[in-house]
Amino acid sequence: MIKGILRFIIAVIFILSGFVKAVDLVGFSFKMEEYFSPAVFNMPFFEKFALLFSIIVVVLELFLGFMLLLKIKLKFTLSALIALCIFFGFLTFYSAYYNVVTDCGCFGDAIKFTPWQSFIKDIVLLAGLVLLFLLYRRDFTKKDEYAQKESSDRPKYIILGLFSLVMIYIMSQGILHEPIIDFRDYKIGTNLAAEKEKIAKNPSEYKTFYSLKNQKTGEVIKVNQDDYIKETKYWEEGSPWKIEEGKNESKLVKEGYKSEIVKFKIEDPTGIDVTEEVIKAPKAIIVFSYHPKDVSAELLQKVEAKVNAQKDEKQGLVIYGVSTDPNTFKTIKNTMMDGTAIKTIARSNPFVLILQNGKIIDKQPAKDYIK
Repeated sequence: MIKGILRFIIAVIFILSGFVKAVDLVGFSFKMEEYFSPAVFNMPFFEKFALLFSIIVVVLELFLGFMLLLKIKLKFTLSALIALCIFFGFLTFYSAYYNVVTDCGCFGDAIKFTPWQSFIKDIVLLAGLVLLFLLYRRDFTKKDEYAQKESSDRPKYIILGLFSLVMIYIMSQGILHEPIIDFRDYKIGTNLAAEKEKIAKNPSEYKTFYSLKNQKTGEVIKVNQDDYIKETKYWEEGSPWKIEEGKNESKLVKEGYKSEIVKFKIEDPTGIDVTEEVIKAPKAIIVFSYHPKDVSAELLQKVEAKVNAQKDEKQGLVIYGVSTDPNTFKTIKNTMMDGTAIKTIARSNPFVLILQNGKIIDKQPAKDYIK
């Protein structure tokens, strides 16, 4: 019974983890790009294969998890899951220790883990898998009985096949169109104006911690901004304490209302903020592009033509093109937004978001929008 319960729990964790990523594979590929970036593993040549690696990882999680649930080829399944867990453990430890990727994306946008929480989760899973391997090791040695059991597993393989077809459909929908289930803060129905108000009423608070070095003794201490101002000994004339440049840190001291919409900030090329205009407009159509250079000129032309055809002064329609390049759009106003923030909204390049009084009423890849 203990073996069965432990196997069920671990299998479900892997299936859920794989499922939430499978729904939004493009979003998970953005996370993989972070790992390949110069700031982390410095392997930028792998960034163009991020989606392929994402598919491989998700397929392994899903199918190995489901095989464990159905008790198919148990020795192989457990061995593969242990190897996968070691790989994930290395990534999450690296992220946590060097503080380079603040969210591993283990459960996509459905459940957020800090790097250390992700690492602990991987260690616990690894320990559970090793324990399972030891508990089932006697079954592996009974070759005749095991082979006979494997031959009667045809119904399980049929179930695995049906599961595969469903997951292939879900993954393809997420890649070609939009995720079937949207776990993001930018789901249809979200009121950006209301979210902005919640963030303003309950903001997160940060404090700067100065790294101070005593020029006489060589002692180094960390002092928060309030204590630094109160204690004159740190800054009065003749003080031996000096701030070490480049070693100051900004730390979260009070967590406020959490929402990715805090990053929804649109500026024109001169730096003027037009976010409020967009949110308060009776209707706004925003065309996003996180990689402007990769967009087909023909596709962009068709999108702009359709967007411009919607113009109607009586509706108070606001139209903007948002990208990381101020010269991306030719017939609609160019505005700017951080590339990472754009990727949080747009899973396709380009992408169309439609707001009504600040509420998201539609969003879709540009190739679907022009149809």
